[in-house]
Amino acid sequence: MRFTFDERKAAQAAAFLIKRHGGRLNYMQMIKLLYLADRRALVERGLPITGDQMVSMPKGPVLSGILDLITSGSTDERSFWFEYMSPPTGYEVHLTKLDPDIRALSRYELRILQEVDERFGAMDKWSLVDYTHSLPEWRDPQGSSYPIEPSDILRIENRSEQDIAEIGRAAEDARLIDFLATHST
Repeated sequence: MRFTFDERKAAQAAAFLIKRHGGRLNYMQMIKLLYLADRRALVERGLPITGDQMVSMPKGPVLSGILDLITSGSTDERSFWFEYMSPPTGYEVHLTKLDPDIRALSRYELRILQEVDERFGAMDKWSLVDYTHSLPEWRDPQGSSYPIEPSDILRIENRSEQDIAEIGRAAEDARLIDFLATHST
């Protein structure tokens, strides 16, 4: 089961969290908060906020595409990410705009982000690493990474096989529509 990564929503979700932290945030904390928000949205509605691929890494689960954006060192002007975020400086990212646009996020998604931040946002990066190591979908990749299947999270959270199959079909349909929209002329 794969979802379509929405870089604009990912950037806006990150910007929302960073703004709640005074405009700058350790990027490990940010990526853990985004992972927890995506996980919660997946479990509750069958659709994560960012659609990014979840992976187990030595410091716990993360969102692969967002991690790549943060650590790539690129500031590609076509990237929605860098419309909102600075490249990391000393393991922190900061907002490039004081009042970032968050209109791509629904009220539900903003509520999830806010509630995740209220519950976990005061934790330092190492406490978040420890917490995410306790999540049942995390497996120690021994210095590498393993994909985390959204269907495994849904099973862990006691979603029925019928629900999981329906979520998978909806994700496939959305990916096909996105592909056709971006490749039609």
